[in-house]
Amino acid sequence: MSEADSGKKKPAGKKKKMIIIAAGVLLLGGGGAAAGFVMGGAFGGHKEEGPKEDFNRPQLVLKGENPEEIGNEFLAKAKADGTEHKDTSGGHGKGVDLPRPKDASVYQATYFQIPAPFTTNLVDSDAFAQISIAVATYYDNRVISAVQTHETAIRSAILMMLAQEQEIDLSTPRGKEQLQGKLVKIINSVLKAKTGYGGVDNVYFTNFVIQ
Repeated sequence: MSEADSGKKKPAGKKKKMIIIAAGVLLLGGGGAAAGFVMGGAFGGHKEEGPKEDFNRPQLVLKGENPEEIGNEFLAKAKADGTEHKDTSGGHGKGVDLPRPKDASVYQATYFQIPAPFTTNLVDSDAFAQISIAVATYYDNRVISAVQTHETAIRSAILMMLAQEQEIDLSTPRGKEQLQGKLVKIINSVLKAKTGYGGVDNVYFTNFVIQ
């Protein structure tokens, strides 16, 4: 082979070698970019945040705990978070039903006697009913506080319901038991509309007179 021929082939070989090296660099660069993207997603990428805790939501109270302290603690958190007085019902007056605890024996029940009795005539009868009730909750003091704050709305709703009751129904144990369920539902409905949450677990009769 002549020096001229070998001189012509050398540039071609170098060119081929340069192309292979360039391709390798591109592959490495692409792999590095992909790895950077994966690593960035795993360590430095944007992480979606879950829903923020609602500090306005009443909390269950374990036995031995103080309902007032727990309520005040979460109220302070709501103030610090800037969500106090937030319309927790979403502006639609529906609100949220707070679930009854699965094992009530481990939670602290708090009772509140509504001061004045409920007196009303009964439907299709000359009789009237006078009923005194107390409410119970396993949640912190904000539920009882809401009952006190919105007592007027609660009284109105209860009196409207009682005026539709039959004397014969309220005279039986079964009728009184059904009335308890209606009262719980009505009170929680008012609380949900006003505060966003229910929380009343049960209603107890402290006086029940039909005349």
